[in-house]
Amino acid sequence: MSLKSLTVLAGILSVSAGSFLQSDEDQVPLVSDSSRRPNIVFILTDDQDLHMNSLDYVPFIKKHLVDQGTLYKRHFWKAAHNTNVTDIFPPYGGYPKFVAEGHNENYLPKFLQDVGYNTYYTGKLFNAHTVDNYHSPHAAGWTGSDFLLDPFTYSYLNATFQRNQDPPVSHEGEYSTDVLAGKALDFLDDAVAASKPFFLGIAPVAPHSNVQSNVIGNGSAHDPHGIVATPPIPAERHAHLFPDAIVPRTDNFNPEKVSGASWVRQQPRQSAENVAFNDHFYRNRLRALQAVDELVDSVVSKLEEYGILQETYIFYTTDNGYHIGHHRLQPGKECGYEEDINIPLIIRGPQVPEGKVAEVVTTHQDLVPTIMGLAQAPLRADFDGLAIPLTEEDFGDAAKTRHEHVTVAYWGFAASEGPWGYFGRNESFVFNNTYKALRVVSKEYNLYYSVWCNNEHELYDLNTDPGQLNNLLHEESQATSLLGLSIEKIVSRLDSLLLAMWTLCATHFHRDSTVSISNNKFELNTRVARWVIL
Repeated sequence: MSLKSLTVLAGILSVSAGSFLQSDEDQVPLVSDSSRRPNIVFILTDDQDLHMNSLDYVPFIKKHLVDQGTLYKRHFWKAAHNTNVTDIFPPYGGYPKFVAEGHNENYLPKFLQDVGYNTYYTGKLFNAHTVDNYHSPHAAGWTGSDFLLDPFTYSYLNATFQRNQDPPVSHEGEYSTDVLAGKALDFLDDAVAASKPFFLGIAPVAPHSNVQSNVIGNGSAHDPHGIVATPPIPAERHAHLFPDAIVPRTDNFNPEKVSGASWVRQQPRQSAENVAFNDHFYRNRLRALQAVDELVDSVVSKLEEYGILQETYIFYTTDNGYHIGHHRLQPGKECGYEEDINIPLIIRGPQVPEGKVAEVVTTHQDLVPTIMGLAQAPLRADFDGLAIPLTEEDFGDAAKTRHEHVTVAYWGFAASEGPWGYFGRNESFVFNNTYKALRVVSKEYNLYYSVWCNNEHELYDLNTDPGQLNNLLHEESQATSLLGLSIEKIVSRLDSLLLAMWTLCATHFHRDSTVSISNNKFELNTRVARWVIL
């Protein structure tokens, strides 16, 4: 199951006070002015990778979205399955905490309804959204909803859905993604019949591992017992596909030399049997995505049938990435390396360039401001994100002003979702997997910097080391300089940026700060918090 404590789209959906403030000029939507509000379809998969080439195996997504829209190649997960609903750093604790902190009346569907939208949603909304608490209270803000509920969320052949105010219904023996596709198309019919602009969220669980659970989690991410994860289950019609596919053998796949930091560096090299199983796991991920690919085709076809495709924005993304064998790791996703944090984002819609691969840095926290801008809804001063560039004009402006850094953090344990454990033993969980990190990306530099709770540090230059195999801060490293500067000076600046971005929550620092390295100078340029560095 998803062992993060929150769900991404729910996070995309909500906002509360006390976050990073932002001036009105920062909140101008990066879209053209139009009197007609567009429809918005938001499709969120679960654990879909970018770096194992999953997008190469989904022809309908390529046809309808990649070729007809823009792929954002530098889109990053931050701390997801609840960042998208609220747009602020999410509260850890799943649905109960989301409700307890007052977000249920203060998040994206409510904001959209306030400006005349009908809102629909089917699939996973939150972790810890269960058959016991779904009505305590019901998730607010939806014109129509049909949620997947724990502990059956990740059971491909035994899912439980809960529609509107009705009691949960088991779909034992039916394929979850196909059930969800039918519900999504029904909501699309309802939305068109209502003759109002609409938001439709669709959240299939593929290609997440299949999960059997005899517990209903409380969202704390501290009790993994009673959970059994196995490879994802494809629809029967797809089970024969891709018989020769294997995890791409990149430099960091099961490397001969240990890499990473903390517990990652302690993993033994995987055996041939282990690697063969992981390739099988990978193939089933690709197979499970085929039903999602068909879902996308059916949604686009119905939008076209209704004559509204050209006035609809379609977002396609996932909650986080995934690793299989990278850095000798078992199947999972709780690390800060590129396979886990750099994820697909595709947007199609009016004036969005077709077939473009965008270089701008974006995150999940940018999704709500983008959607709100499209809906011509007033943007909040407590949003953490910035609207994503959507037009060629937007991209030109963003190249001059947009931030180059992303914060990444994780609190909790890491899980092996395969039968092999960690440390060469039958240990499926690593309970000390806490870190904070920065990704700093521009045309001149491409850095990843992390600080673990045990005080280990990592620094990688991804321009020369895309697999993140050479930690420039490890005791065995001979590196003394990077980008014409001493390692010590770079680390000092990165420490300051990391500290400021996680502690100075009442300033513009989070969005307005950028790291600039040029002409042998390393500066942190920010309108408000420059004193942190100087």
